[in-house]
Amino acid sequence: MAIIVVAGGSGTRLGAATPKAFVGIDEHSVLRHALERVFAAQAAQVIVVAPADHEGDAETELLAAAGDRRDLGRVVTGGETRQQSVAAGLAALWGDITTVLVHDAARALTPATQIDEVARAVTADAGVIPALPVVDTIKRVDAVDVVAAVDRSELAAAQTPQGFPRALLEAAYAAASESGVEYTDDAALFAAAGHPVRHIAGSELAFKITTPGDLARARQLLDADLEPAFGILAPRVGIGTDVHAFGGEGNLWLAGLEWPGEQPLSGHSDGDAVAHAMVDALLGAAGLGDIGEHFGTSHPEYAGAHADVFLARTAQLLAEAGFTIGNVSVQLQAARPRFSARRAEAERTLSAALGGAAVAVTATTTDGLGFTGRSEGIAVTAVALIYPG
Repeated sequence: MAIIVVAGGSGTRLGAATPKAFVGIDEHSVLRHALERVFAAQAAQVIVVAPADHEGDAETELLAAAGDRRDLGRVVTGGETRQQSVAAGLAALWGDITTVLVHDAARALTPATQIDEVARAVTADAGVIPALPVVDTIKRVDAVDVVAAVDRSELAAAQTPQGFPRALLEAAYAAASESGVEYTDDAALFAAAGHPVRHIAGSELAFKITTPGDLARARQLLDADLEPAFGILAPRVGIGTDVHAFGGEGNLWLAGLEWPGEQPLSGHSDGDAVAHAMVDALLGAAGLGDIGEHFGTSHPEYAGAHADVFLARTAQLLAEAGFTIGNVSVQLQAARPRFSARRAEAERTLSAALGGAAVAVTATTTDGLGFTGRSEGIAVTAVALIYPG
């Protein structure tokens, strides 16, 4: 994986006399902080795209941030537009790079975990962006008049780094160059070429330093030591358990999958004990209550709902509270169904419902012991790791 760090912002809205990337947050510049977190991630190559006449400054910051990984870094000169600058970064990629991330240096406190999560989520045919749900009420306006409300459930605030398969991104850039169209970000350019773009949960720490207020916020986070360890606040752990008896009609729903021919589990929703234990683990880690509070019988809208609904809403609750999901580990105890053949499918389904967070599921039969061994029901334990910000 290579990451192209675009450091060409002018700093006009910041009120700075120097390009934004070289403005100091504390004793270090915006670019230095961004690169420290980049080098804390698992990048194989790091390319800094610097504004003309500032290549030497960028080289100094790159070498200081890289430490003993300096052989991975390179500085290139950007163009007049962001699109031209990214194209210059693409031209400097090593031949064996297959995944490319494009990152704004102005998002200087972006956690290294977010960088790695984006890289992991890129596939051979799809790009990935980190995004946060829009929590403010959004209005469409015309001059001073409010025209209409906008449904914020359909909106997300895009962040960086944005990740792509290299070959498709390079082809998309070539097409954009021929058309002469300038796009607002790399995901828009990639999508315009006909390729899908998906999103995963972003981080509150990945805000863009654009105004003096943003710079003050970054300084406050650093001064108060609220952003230690390369942008990652102390992780929080939650444990969730769920037990359901077999009963009812229809097919079993477990780990987000339907199991034709298997007796269902009884419950208010679909009885998916795996999803329910995950929800409790995540909510518990964030201190947001439990599954009964958010999805219980007092919420009839969730009657019969499946794992994707529960987990997507839980991920939204955590994002709104300022948390990023690290991973969830699940163990289920059951004599049936035979789970191993669909393990990978279940993990993909559960991960997708959480916006791309890592999910691992294991299963045991308990050697015929207890109510699970007698095929009376299923017991599940989940452990969730989350990060503030």
